Amino acid sequence: MEAIIAISCFLFFAVIGGLATSVRIVQEYERGVIFRLGRVIGAKGPGLFFLIPIVDRMTKVDLRTITLDVPTQEAISADNVTVRVNAVVYFNVLDPVRAVVQVENFRRATSQISQTSLRNVIGQSSLDALLSDREAVNENLQHIIDDATEPWGIKVTIVEVKDVELNPQMIRAMARQAEAERERRAKVIHAEGELQASQTLANAARTMSSEPGAMTLRYLQTLVEIGVEQNTTTIFPVPVEMMGAFTNMGNGGTKSAGVQIEIETDEPEPNKVTDEDSDSGIDVDPIDENLLPKSSD
Repeated sequence: MEAIIAISCFLFFAVIGGLATSVRIVQEYERGVIFRLGRVIGAKGPGLFFLIPIVDRMTKVDLRTITLDVPTQEAISADNVTVRVNAVVYFNVLDPVRAVVQVENFRRATSQISQTSLRNVIGQSSLDALLSDREAVNENLQHIIDDATEPWGIKVTIVEVKDVELNPQMIRAMARQAEAERERRAKVIHAEGELQASQTLANAARTMSSEPGAMTLRYLQTLVEIGVEQNTTTIFPVPVEMMGAFTNMGNGGTKSAGVQIEIETDEPEPNKVTDEDSDSGIDVDPIDENLLPKSSD
């Protein structure tokens, strides 16, 4: 009788234990992939369901978006600049069965493919693209990683490059380049301003020259501006044409002041020695001009 009671108790606890191990509860954001005798029969959930003890085995898969940090990768860009780049990847599982059957560990596999893809994209992109065109780089990364993980039932939604690290020498070189570019733009803007100002001044000069009273109005306006500043000095501008007229009058009077008349005579000059004197061998002393008689005017 005692043996029967012992066997009954054993069977009772075995049934209770089997029921406890066969009952499974899967959350709303999870799915349970069921294997029966080693063969996959599908994904179940969410909710409560039963498994056959010893025969069935279940693997839970999270369907929520997973955030994956890509470690810093050091690579050489397309323009031979060494950079260190890190990124973040957002993905979720669309097919739990393939995520369990097709790959051993889909999280680790996605992390590795993200690192290699990041290095490849850096090698194909220039430094300017990495710094200024992040959207194109992120989109290219997202397509590459998504295509690689699609057979595993994984959908990569977002890939973002977080930080681009440069060596100090490159940072200083970029600072000098930016400073030179700013100086060039400043000089171009200054030159354009000078050109526009010169054109405006030329137009104003033509307009004022065509109107006789424009210069007088400008002179009066200048006097008003000087008076506002409480200045006791008054400047009277003299036109250049007036100065030119006075100069011409002075030159004309000087030229008409006298007439130069030249009279030719046959008498040799006092100090001039003739050919006849030189041929005769007579030494002729020079005549002092003070001894000659002076003719009256």
